[in-house]
Amino acid sequence: MKLLDLEIITPAMKIYEGKVHSITIPGTVGSFQVLYNHAPILSTFEIGKIIIEDEKEVKHEYATSGGTVEVLNNKILVLAEAIEAKEEIDANRALESFKRAKERIAKDKSDELDLTRAEVSLQRAINRLKIVGHSY
Repeated sequence: MKLLDLEIITPAMKIYEGKVHSITIPGTVGSFQVLYNHAPILSTFEIGKIIIEDEKEVKHEYATSGGTVEVLNNKILVLAEAIEAKEEIDANRALESFKRAKERIAKDKSDELDLTRAEVSLQRAINRLKIVGHSY
């Protein structure tokens, strides 16, 4: 099976660079998978799970907060706002974030900016908890 070149970058650092069989990305209008010889695409993605099947056919899962992806000539460039490997997710910390966000949403709906930030924080916490298989 032919391989793709993948690079994942955040504002802070390069997270991944290597050959892969595929990547599944949580697109803003639905999840999509990129395989060898995929048509060129430039897309945004949202909070969700990125799944990479590496060259050894091992699957890796990541929680992401969104970003953009470019696919061109079997090269994939993912520019992620934030991303963390499943193994790096602290379920207890995610659960605390979930609880804080729920409290903020229930407590004060007068400040639209704070409400929006709390809702996004809640979505990120739920995503992390789902990825590690933790109930909330």
